[in-house]
Amino acid sequence: MAESDAIRRYALEAAVEPESIERARARAVELGADPISAAVGAQIAVVTAATAALNIVEIGTGAGVSGLWLLRGSARATLTTIDIEPEHLAAARTAFTEAKIPAARSRFITGRAADVLPRMNEASYDIVLVDADPEGVIEYVEHGLRLVRAGGTVLVPRALRGGAVADPVRRDPITTAFRSLIQETQASPAVLGALSIVGEGLLQLTTVPAEH
Repeated sequence: MAESDAIRRYALEAAVEPESIERARARAVELGADPISAAVGAQIAVVTAATAALNIVEIGTGAGVSGLWLLRGSARATLTTIDIEPEHLAAARTAFTEAKIPAARSRFITGRAADVLPRMNEASYDIVLVDADPEGVIEYVEHGLRLVRAGGTVLVPRALRGGAVADPVRRDPITTAFRSLIQETQASPAVLGALSIVGEGLLQLTTVPAEH
């Protein structure tokens, strides 16, 4: 095993998942959802805690796994989670109840993110997590950057597409979209971007406040 592979495997296995999230993960797998890994979950919890997030939007529930990690980072945050699959939202409700998350800290919206996001208040959220259909990742990130406040953060798990993004031979539309997203945001003066390779990858984009 190459040294880099060993390091990535160690980092992936080092994350400790609370029992409530383990139960949510098992339920998600039964439903056929594809929840984020514990390693990525731990990273987004740290971002939530570091930003003292109060208002969070999640595009794609992962049946509650990512939502629990986000709320784990801030005991005061309120999460709005959007998913087109009612079953996934129902599973998230169950997961939040089992984790003793107060009902007032979560809002569940059933529908296509492309229809819901334009109706949400811009510059009003601390964090937006984008984990929905990959075909719409660029559109969702653009919406996310409008929704977050100055200094807010958009998080995009699975940004490496299982290694496909790093393979120049891969030129399918989804891989190309993710590759373009990474390249354009890294070069943009409007955001600070960082790409983590732990787990399935996590692209972190923090908006830069305008100079006065």
